[in-house]
Amino acid sequence: MPIDPDFPRNNQVIGKHMHSDGEHYHFVWGPGKLQEAAENEEVKSAYSAKGEEIVPLGVHGTMVAVDWDSCVADGACIEACPVQVFQWYRTEQDVPATEVANITSAGTGSTVKEERKDYTDKADPIREHDCIWCMACVSVCPPQAVKVDQSSLEFHEKASGTFNEELSKGSAPPPHAH
Repeated sequence: MPIDPDFPRNNQVIGKHMHSDGEHYHFVWGPGKLQEAAENEEVKSAYSAKGEEIVPLGVHGTMVAVDWDSCVADGACIEACPVQVFQWYRTEQDVPATEVANITSAGTGSTVKEERKDYTDKADPIREHDCIWCMACVSVCPPQAVKVDQSSLEFHEKASGTFNEELSKGSAPPPHAH
């Protein structure tokens, strides 16, 4: 199944993957459930070779969201993105995917399709904030694990505690009396 189009409503924040710039981050939504990655022979073999278990991982990102349970480390999104939103997370920090939900990354991992560590690697939207909404990643992902949706910003802001109801209504502030 492709990424749940309503993943923020149907999940909760289970992690916050920080960018080392101290300003940017993306949320991890879960609990997740076993999807394409758990059925893919290359992925299963890579997990086995590492001695890691395939477990539900959830969705990384909100406006640029990658369902890590569906992601089979194809890399088409990484190759298609004109502004390098994604990186192979293991090429920066080679840890089990279960540990990525609450770590800090510098975004120094590879943005080259063929440079994945192995098929346990995942496309991580470490620079979600740089997205230009071109949708190239969405259209090329074989398991349809990517969703790009600017309107999901509201869910990101609510989870961050920065949501402003008045601003979201588009209401103009009252004119100032002189």
